[in-house]
Amino acid sequence: MPPTTPTTLLFFTQETSGPARRMESLLAHLARKERERLRISRIDIDASPAWADGLRITQVPTLVLLKDRRPVERLEGRVSAPQIERMLAPYLDPLEAESAVA
Repeated sequence: MPPTTPTTLLFFTQETSGPARRMESLLAHLARKERERLRISRIDIDASPAWADGLRITQVPTLVLLKDRRPVERLEGRVSAPQIERMLAPYLDPLEAESAVA
């Protein structure tokens, strides 16, 4: 089976954003939990304004989910782990069947 492009979650943040800073540990935990199926990239809108402009980011924090390098979902503002997991569920590749059987 050919390798698939990993699902990517872009985390748009800003150094001065308290809500974004409070989401850092939540996303770090998610990155560890889903390391086989999800890549999380942190993007500071002040350091990378072209990214923010290109994806029309108007608020931080904002999460943009990319599947096959295209935006498919977004969450704006401070969100909870269950909200993020609900957004991700339809887009994450299922875990390998062999690991579930073993």
